[in-house]
Amino acid sequence: MRFLNDQQPGYELTYDDVFMVPSRSAVESRMAVDLTTRDGSGTTIPIVVANMTAVAGRRMAETVARRGGLAIIPQDIPIDVVAEAVAWVKQRHLVHDTPITLGPTETVSLALDLLPKRAHGAVIVVQDGKPVGVVTESDCTDVDRFSQLGSVMSRNLQTLPEDISPEAAFEQLTAGHHKLAPVIDQAGRLVGILTRNAALRATLYQPAVDDNQQLRIGAAIGVTGDAAGRADKLLASGVDVLVVDTAHGHQERMISTLRAVRSLRPTVPVAAGNVVTRDGVADLVEAGADIVKVGVGPGAMCTTRMMTGVGRPQFSAVLECATEARRLGRHVWADGGVRHPRDVALALAAGASNVMIGSWLAGTHESPGDPRRDPSGRLYKENFGMASARAVSRRTADDSVYERARKALFEEGISSSRMYLDPRRPGVEDILDAIVAGVRSACTYAGASNLEEFAERSTVGIQSAAGYAEGKPLDVSW
Repeated sequence: MRFLNDQQPGYELTYDDVFMVPSRSAVESRMAVDLTTRDGSGTTIPIVVANMTAVAGRRMAETVARRGGLAIIPQDIPIDVVAEAVAWVKQRHLVHDTPITLGPTETVSLALDLLPKRAHGAVIVVQDGKPVGVVTESDCTDVDRFSQLGSVMSRNLQTLPEDISPEAAFEQLTAGHHKLAPVIDQAGRLVGILTRNAALRATLYQPAVDDNQQLRIGAAIGVTGDAAGRADKLLASGVDVLVVDTAHGHQERMISTLRAVRSLRPTVPVAAGNVVTRDGVADLVEAGADIVKVGVGPGAMCTTRMMTGVGRPQFSAVLECATEARRLGRHVWADGGVRHPRDVALALAAGASNVMIGSWLAGTHESPGDPRRDPSGRLYKENFGMASARAVSRRTADDSVYERARKALFEEGISSSRMYLDPRRPGVEDILDAIVAGVRSACTYAGASNLEEFAERSTVGIQSAAGYAEGKPLDVSW
């Protein structure tokens, strides 16, 4: 990456402070761009779901990995639960989604509780393992909540064989005027669900899979307690990336933890952070990090900068840290501060191999929280920062009441925030579509056919607040 007209800014830059200028390009189509990363994480799109309790669970991990990204399970989840999540994700299909199933005697009330858990918006009614009907939210409108599903389900059921190609599935669904269909095996038993959009996406995305062709998933540990013991158990469970995570990554406890983890001789990449300087990158790489997480304070749930004054504008931090990591033969993940597809593209232009996203994905069907409605009827999910009092109380559950009370006095994060589901993009795949489209187009503007070329060829300029505002579209006339 270079600055336009060799501008050398005299101040630190956020994503909003910069823009890309187009270059002469021989890339004929955005579909000709390869978004596979080279940092060992196995992602085929440069997206990592941040290890936030309100964001990264097994549903999120399954869905994102199917589209080529990677989710990191948080460090405050019990190790046996993480192991179960890893095993569950590894058993998921690479094309069709995991269905929500209920019996015909279950109630409409239960179906309504479960429907928001999946973006496909359907419950498959199953009897003796075989699909007998489909229930959507519209089927439950103006229906007594204690009615049995057998009386409200749609029996006009189209099924798809499990070995059908995505293109053929799309054509069958379109021809039958169906948005979705249960997927069945040769015995007629339900094995999945496939929507028209999912069938299309299966032709556009490449899943992030391990050597056994199973979906990838990562997990995090902290730097306190028996971190090495937890890391050992996570590695044994089959995680594909191990993340050593703490708010202030450039500290002795992080370095000693990294060395202890490295002594386990992990065969998967080890990411560590967070830092914002070249010295931080160099020290964590020397201690054993393959990937360094960059970002202090840019996250939507983080109050670190307002509480402490500590941090660094994210674009400058990523640029400096990525340059140092490249010199050392390592990689960085840009963690936090992305709110639009352009921010992801700019982080990659600055040299990040992957971009971590948290709060942006909290308000989706796949995040772990239960959907709620505000007084106006809008759906939202609760989100909270991983240094908030709420998160700290989860991590200190085994401490004495006295110690928990002491630690709860100090927080650097928001404990409760409403993240509304966007009616246009209520699922994480909808957001991934927007991000990937933006990044692919950015690469064509730079004349880059892959992410390495993108980081080399990008030209970035500095803009005023008015320049940033000028680039925003208007949803109503002026």
